[in-house]
Amino acid sequence: MCGFTGYLGHGSWGVSEQAPRTLTRMAETIISRGPDDFGTWQDEVSGIGLAHRRLSIVDLSSAGHQPMFSASGRYVIAFNGEIYNHLDIRAELERSKAAASWRGHSDTETLLAGFDAWGIPKTLEQAVGMFAFAVWDRQSNTLTLARDRLGEKPLYYGWMNGVFLFGSELKALKAHPVWAGEVDRGALSLYMRHNYIPTPYSIYKGISKLRPGCLLTISLTQREPAIAAYWSGAKVAVEGVSNIFTGSAHQAVNDLEALLKDAVRQQMMADVPLGAFLSGGVDSSTVVALMQAQSSRPVQTFTIGFNEEGYNEAVHAKAVAKHLGTAHTELYVTAEQALAVIPRLPSLYDEPFSDSSQIPTFLVSQLARQHVTVALSGDAGDELFCGYNRYQMTASLWRKLAAVPRPMRRMVAMMLTSVAPQSWDRLAARLATLVPSTTRFANVGDKLHKGADVLSCQSPDALYLGLVSHWHDPASIVIGGHEPPTLLNGDLPDLEGLDDVQRMMALDMLNYLPDDILTKVDRAAMGVSLETRVPFLDHRVAEFAWTLPQSMKLRDGQAKWALRQVLYRYVPKEMIERPKMGFGVPIGDWLRGPLRDWAENLLSERRLNSDGFFNSSIVRAKWNEHLGGKRNWQYQLWDVLMFQAWLDEERYLTPL
Repeated sequence: MCGFTGYLGHGSWGVSEQAPRTLTRMAETIISRGPDDFGTWQDEVSGIGLAHRRLSIVDLSSAGHQPMFSASGRYVIAFNGEIYNHLDIRAELERSKAAASWRGHSDTETLLAGFDAWGIPKTLEQAVGMFAFAVWDRQSNTLTLARDRLGEKPLYYGWMNGVFLFGSELKALKAHPVWAGEVDRGALSLYMRHNYIPTPYSIYKGISKLRPGCLLTISLTQREPAIAAYWSGAKVAVEGVSNIFTGSAHQAVNDLEALLKDAVRQQMMADVPLGAFLSGGVDSSTVVALMQAQSSRPVQTFTIGFNEEGYNEAVHAKAVAKHLGTAHTELYVTAEQALAVIPRLPSLYDEPFSDSSQIPTFLVSQLARQHVTVALSGDAGDELFCGYNRYQMTASLWRKLAAVPRPMRRMVAMMLTSVAPQSWDRLAARLATLVPSTTRFANVGDKLHKGADVLSCQSPDALYLGLVSHWHDPASIVIGGHEPPTLLNGDLPDLEGLDDVQRMMALDMLNYLPDDILTKVDRAAMGVSLETRVPFLDHRVAEFAWTLPQSMKLRDGQAKWALRQVLYRYVPKEMIERPKMGFGVPIGDWLRGPLRDWAENLLSERRLNSDGFFNSSIVRAKWNEHLGGKRNWQYQLWDVLMFQAWLDEERYLTPL
C-alpha cells in the first residue's frame, strides 16, 4: 500500500525551478500512506511530474522503488495497491515470451510488463487486486489514471489554474502552488444527505473522484479527460441476475467457499507481518476462518471493545478467536481514548466525512498496526449477500405502503407530525402506566416523525433514498446549496431486471460501499500506515455473488444464508447467531456529555452565521432538541460538526 501524487501542465508557476520541491512537498503530505520510501520523477519538456510514497509490502528491496519505468522505457508509473495474481500474470508473460528479464518480484514491475506487452486495458482485465495509479506514456505523451473495480483505493483529479493535479488524497493536491480550492456547496448538500460526498464529486469545485472500474486519459493536447469503464458493477449485477446459478444450494456453498478460500489465500501474500480484524460477526469471522484454515501458525486477530452497553462485540470476537485458535489481541477503549481521536478526523479524512464508526475503525487500525503491517477485513459481505436490515425492511414496508392510496398516506403523515415528538413520548409513557403489559419504547415521538417521512414516498427508490438519508432536504440547511445528480438521484445506472431488494444492493455496492465503507477504512488504516485488504472484493467473488438467487442470500428471514453456510463449516452456528450490531460509538450521549462544550463552540449561532454555510436557526433548533432529549439528532448534528471541524482544519492549513 502506498500513496502517489503529481501534476501535468506548465502553467506559470515555474516548472523547472520548483518541480522537485513541489513534488517533494506534495508527497510529504501523504507520508503516512508510505513511510518506507520516497521517489519523484519529472519531465520538464512534457510538463509531467510524479511523486510516490511507499509502504513496503511485497519486494522490500530497492527493486520496488517508484516511480518505476517499464522495461521498454515507454511507461513510468506511480502505483498504490496490490495485484494479488501478479505471479500468474508473470507466468503468462513468460510463456508468451513477452517479458524481459525481471529486476525484482514486485507486482508493480509485473503490471508494467503487462502494459508493454498488452496495453493498459487488457492488463487490467487480467489483474485481480485493489489499486489506483498514474502512468505516463512517454511515446504518446498521455497520462492515464486508473482505479480498481470496486473502489478500494482513492484517486482525486482536476484542473486548477492551468495545471492538472491528481493524487491519492486531497491534501497532496493542495500542496501544489496553483491550488485555490473553493467549497462546492452542491457537494456539501450531498454530504449532508449521505454523511459522505458521493463520487465523482469532492468538497472542492473542479476536483473530482475517479469512479471505480474506470480509466481516465488526458494530455496537454486533449485537456478534457476521457473516461472509460473497463469493468462495470452495474453490468455485473444485471448480467448476474439474468444468468442465475442453477445448481443445488450445496453446490453453491461449495463454489462460494472455493472462491473465498482462493481470494483469502492470494490476499495473504506479503513479505511483512499480516493479520485480520475480527468483530465476531459473519463477515469477519468467515475471513479469519479461511485464513486460519490455510495458515501453519495462528493468525493474528484484533478487536476493540467498549464498556458501553450495546456497542461491544469484543466478547463474541474473543469466542470465535478461541475456537479458531488465532493469536487474539483485544483492547477495551475508554470514552476518553475514543474522544481523543476526534481532533484527528478532519486531517485523516481530508474532506467532510461523518460516519461515526470512523472512530472505532481508526482505533482498531491503530491497535493492529502495533503488531502487523497488513490486515484483512470482512467489509462488503452485507452489500454482496443481502446483509443490511434495510433490504428486508424496505421491501416489506413498500409492499404494505403501496396497498394504501397516497392521499391516505399523506393524511396519516400529517396527523403524525401535527403532534410534537415530546407529546407522543408523554402519551406512550402514560399508556405504559395505564396498561402494564405495554412495552415501553424510547423516543416514540422521534420514530413516529421519521415514519411520517416514509409514508410520503412515491416509489421503492424514493423509500430507499429516504432510509439512507440523514438530512432529507439538504437545500433547506445549506445556504446556496443544491444536489447535483448522483447514482441515487437523477443519474441512476441501468439496473433493468433487478427487483427492489437487488436494486438496493446494487446501489449500495456502487455508491455506499466505495464512498462510505471503503473510504472509512482506507483513511483510518492509512493514517497509521496499515494496509487493509478485502477478500470479498475480489471481483470474481462479487461476480459469483450476483449470480446467486435471492433465496440463497435471504432465506426464512435470515440474511447472508450462503455465506453463513460456509462459515458454519468452521465455526459453530450458535457462536454466530445473534442480532446484527453496528460498529459504532454512542455519539448521541457524548454530545450531551463530554463533547457538549466542543460541539457548542462549533454550533454557536455566531459561528454558523459567520461561516455562512448553514442555516443557523435549523441547526440550533436541532441542537437544542437533542440536548433536551426531545429528539435524537446525533447523525444530523455529527454531519454539521464534522464539516465545521474540517473547516477549522482548512483555515489552519490555508489561512483565509
